[in-house]
Amino acid sequence: MEERLLQIDHRVPYEIGGEQTDNIDCYMLLSPSANRAKSWTCEHCPNWTIKDIEFCSNCFWAHPENYSHIAGREERQIVITFSDNEIEDYNQLISLVGKEKAEDKIKELISDYIKK
Repeated sequence: MEERLLQIDHRVPYEIGGEQTDNIDCYMLLSPSANRAKSWTCEHCPNWTIKDIEFCSNCFWAHPENYSHIAGREERQIVITFSDNEIEDYNQLISLVGKEKAEDKIKELISDYIKK
């Protein structure tokens, strides 16, 4: 993604943490689509009305490098991007299991691998 398209966003939503201009670490760069996803998720999080800054600080959307929940849910997330010669792997996966079941199939493969 071109750097000029990145957007500056508060790690802890402004609505919860207020202005934090004194510390650059309170901000992050996001793609436009990630910024929209973060905004939507935060606005639908139970903490949107509680406004606990520490709760937000432990969320994936504030600190994807170190988090304990995603908008209050005990979840972990891995984004898998297929590019170049891997696109054929993606296409074959989709043709074998379908888009709706691809995530479940990947989880199953990981679980089987770990149990070996």
